[in-house]
Amino acid sequence: MGKILENLHRTLAAGIVLTIIVFLIINLGNFDPGSYFAFLFRWIHVWFGILWIGLLYYFNFVQIPSMPKIPDEHKPAIGKVIAPTALFFFRWAALGTVVFGLLTAMHLGYLIEALTFQPGFLTIGIGMWLALIMAFNVWFVIWPNQKKALGLVEADADTKKKAARTAMLFSRTNTMLSLPMLYCMVAYQQGYTG
Repeated sequence: MGKILENLHRTLAAGIVLTIIVFLIINLGNFDPGSYFAFLFRWIHVWFGILWIGLLYYFNFVQIPSMPKIPDEHKPAIGKVIAPTALFFFRWAALGTVVFGLLTAMHLGYLIEALTFQPGFLTIGIGMWLALIMAFNVWFVIWPNQKKALGLVEADADTKKKAARTAMLFSRTNTMLSLPMLYCMVAYQQGYTG
């Protein structure tokens, strides 16, 4: 078991195998592919969402407030190793969340209704638009500015400082937007459709 848990890829593979076993136990003899794909899209959407928002909260609750407390000689470890890796998973999790959220809505037949705030889909529509804004911020504001701030692309000291502030402000914006977004997602599932 140690060999599996010592390696992230093996751990994730074991999690997938366990998920397949659970699927087989639950669905043995009564599998409905039509409804199952809607569930599968939503399950993947939620998994990516947990990864995305978990990293957003890590940045805002842990990394950003802790940086002033870290001695200058240790900060390069954060900027050169931890932050780029976390930002890789952060931005791809944002994309995965959006793609599988849109696939879920499309498969269940309410994509256009939600995005255009039709009656009965207002709540999920607001949640979807907030998530789209947040994903836009990740890919087109936070990531480009973090590349400058972390020195992954050439930038002078003033540009790095300004980029770090911009990335932080948009990350905080996403943290703020995550609360009503999550509210809308959960409220819709509980029947508060708007």
